Amino acid sequence: MDFTGKTILITGGTGSFGRKFTEVVLRDCNPEVVRVFSRDELKQSEMQRRMGDSRLRFLIGDVRDRERLYRAMDGVDIVVHAAALKQVPTAEYNPIEAVKTNIDGTTNVIDAAIDNDVEKVMLISTDKAVRPVNLYGATKMVAEKVTIQANSYAGRHGTRFSCVRYGNVLGSRGSIVPLFLESRKNGIIQITDKRMTRFTLTPEEGVKFVIDRLGNMSGGEVFVPKIPSASPMDIAAAVAPDASIEVIGIRPGEKLHEELITLEEAPRTREFDGYFVVEPEHVFWHFESNAAGTPVPPDFEYRSDTNAEWLTTDQITQYVAELNLET
Repeated sequence: MDFTGKTILITGGTGSFGRKFTEVVLRDCNPEVVRVFSRDELKQSEMQRRMGDSRLRFLIGDVRDRERLYRAMDGVDIVVHAAALKQVPTAEYNPIEAVKTNIDGTTNVIDAAIDNDVEKVMLISTDKAVRPVNLYGATKMVAEKVTIQANSYAGRHGTRFSCVRYGNVLGSRGSIVPLFLESRKNGIIQITDKRMTRFTLTPEEGVKFVIDRLGNMSGGEVFVPKIPSASPMDIAAAVAPDASIEVIGIRPGEKLHEELITLEEAPRTREFDGYFVVEPEHVFWHFESNAAGTPVPPDFEYRSDTNAEWLTTDQITQYVAELNLET
């Protein structure tokens, strides 16, 4: 997508997604300005030094701070909302903090965007928001719902809100690949359950999907990419083929398999080339269904264990090499 003349703000801009999004947008989309909004001054300074692009602006701030968001969004055309507390154990131990960031922070983003006449807002969500079994997933489920329904009270401002929902990003901070790469130094890889499956995609794939959907969103959609599944056993075989496997059991708040689209969402889901669109359930604003898409069967579910596409060990090995995560 061409962002010529556009000012973009990315919350959580120094996180794994934010850094890759900024890199790709500057490289491919020709924005006027990219504002990186985050709490970490060290990461901002490292990012500025590494990218060195005159179109970058770095804003210290927290999505919990409503006034700061209002100032940061002055003159902004597009907001990508990626800021969140994402670690499952951290959210469980600090539940009110997770609510303040993931739910209250999203509400602040919505209000600031509407009152500053931002054109488009895209929330970055997760498969853990689908039938959540942990607090992180529950807060992201609420964040999805308030973001979609924000279309109903944008009023004369015309700001449009949508979500992108996808699975595990290979190589992101705290994810399984860096963990396995570190663990192989000791010759032992810990796996919670050999049957476990996860949706996976690379950082570049995730970012490009978000950029493409910003180009065709009308407001109210949850966009879900078609992505492969992977088994932790295959990932272990790819990154540490000589290591021993230790099965430690599923951790609290963890699922055996993940879902991206539920049976209940099937009646309002349409399939496109490379992705699905879950249309809003309660529409209190003008929303037109995209007739170009094909309705999915009424018994459709998009699950990591029944997915038609799977990553092979060779593909995982290639992805890891491209991510340059070797330690």
